[in-house]
Amino acid sequence: MAKKKKITEKNLPDCKYIFVVGGVISGVGKGVTASSIGRILSDRGQRVTAIKIDPYINIDAGTMNPVEHGEVFVLDDGDECDQDMGNYERFLGIDLSRTNYMTTGRVYQSVIERERNLQYGGSCVQVVPHIPLEVIRRIEEARIKTKANVVIIEIGGTIGEYENILFLEAARMMKLKNPSSVFFVMVSYLPIPSNVGEMKTKPTQHAARTLNSSGIQPDIIVARSKMPLDEKRKEKISMFCNIAQDRVISAPDVESIYDIPINFEKEGLGDIICEVMGMTCSIVPNENSKKWAKFAKSAHTPKKELKIAVVGKYFNNGDFTFSDSYLSVIEAIKYSAYTCHVKPSLTWISSLDFEKDPKSVKKLSQFDGIIVPGGFGSRGIEGILMAVEYARINKIPYFGLCYGMQMMVIEYARNVLKLKDANTREVNPDSKNLVIDVMEDQKEKIEKKKMGGTMRLGAYPAKLKKGSVAGDAYGLDTISERHRHRYEVNNSYKDALEKAGLVFSGMSPDGMLCEIAELPTNVHPFYLGTQFHPEFSGRPLSPQPLFTAFIKACIKNKKK
Repeated sequence: MAKKKKITEKNLPDCKYIFVVGGVISGVGKGVTASSIGRILSDRGQRVTAIKIDPYINIDAGTMNPVEHGEVFVLDDGDECDQDMGNYERFLGIDLSRTNYMTTGRVYQSVIERERNLQYGGSCVQVVPHIPLEVIRRIEEARIKTKANVVIIEIGGTIGEYENILFLEAARMMKLKNPSSVFFVMVSYLPIPSNVGEMKTKPTQHAARTLNSSGIQPDIIVARSKMPLDEKRKEKISMFCNIAQDRVISAPDVESIYDIPINFEKEGLGDIICEVMGMTCSIVPNENSKKWAKFAKSAHTPKKELKIAVVGKYFNNGDFTFSDSYLSVIEAIKYSAYTCHVKPSLTWISSLDFEKDPKSVKKLSQFDGIIVPGGFGSRGIEGILMAVEYARINKIPYFGLCYGMQMMVIEYARNVLKLKDANTREVNPDSKNLVIDVMEDQKEKIEKKKMGGTMRLGAYPAKLKKGSVAGDAYGLDTISERHRHRYEVNNSYKDALEKAGLVFSGMSPDGMLCEIAELPTNVHPFYLGTQFHPEFSGRPLSPQPLFTAFIKACIKNKKK
């Protein structure tokens, strides 16, 4: 067998670029569409990478309120980015880096820095062409770093917004320079007004014409709607949007987002994309697509249901519950639950409810497991501590993530060590017993208000204790997981906590940072917290070990 030639920057294969843009309204699935296209092409043997372009001025997503923007996803290299980056990693099964993410703020920052360093050779630096050219440079940088032959670029927002015009201009310039390598997918929404009872195409027609006004013609239109498109609607979109009818892809609502690549293949999208791009792709189904189909099917087959309470404080958004604040947590739970042939039923509980009515914490008895995810600040902390104590005393499987581990340590210090004022410096710096304290290298950053991108971010190693719950779950001596925090367990209290029975089963290699805390299984069926965010490493085809261990404990608890 001939040895495969190693891909280097000098012998990169020809690359195709697919821009995914949105029409009519936001939130209808650009990110999942981009992820699904990536999955389809990856299954067909292409080397795919994905880029997200966000139109806000923020340098990254780290300083934004999760209730307003959704989850902040953290990459291995520590970049804080949009939750769509998590979808890309999960669908494609790859690790991305900061080169795969850009914002308006990040692009402008680069251009200004280059101008200050005389890198434009004295030219008058202008919004056009220099901003679009920087966007193009970043796209090429990601392509070179990942050695991809297909780059999928999602442009945030919707067509016609002032904020993303310059990104569309960059795409237009790329198309002009190399028309056979750049393609456009428009994801548009077709409403069905209840008082009309008919699917309307006019908003999509307007979106296509607005895109045309930017000098761009969509090659494929993905038509999102409550129901599948009929031939009449496809004909109208074809005629008025100047696109072949077979390139109008129906994308109705589905029960699971993991059905979307399969439904797209049924619509022939994979063949159409390969034809449009002039690429030879392997046929489906193949081994890769069969694995994905098996996983997607597992989302529908479980008959047994697990009731899991998620106790947090980033749920309320006006009159609505905003679960996107914890998107990776939700998905990681699903992957492990499906592997164990059960269906997770999640109930969102605001910790503020327990503070208003302490007796209401007893409703946690109806759940098979309890999760306390990440968070910041003092709001709702006492309610969370009530939930943690209830889970410990009543031996309900408990899983604490980052903030959830810190609450677990505070609760243990208060109620087992009897340090009634035990707290975290983040909430009460005047407490005499700061069992959770700010990390040494973070003190100066907080004092000088250097907050953006300065936390302990990204993947760090941890050594596991043999025979512990964590050690058995991973089956490894050393792991690497992603972090996002400024506060840690105060080592001054570590010995006392351990003597009282709490086990620190995961430590940084130098033994200075407590990464995992747990109780032995002869004391509690599953009582474990992590300073890192294990949810970020959960994948459909490779569930996160600690989530799987938690789900197994919940199943045992349900049987009892």
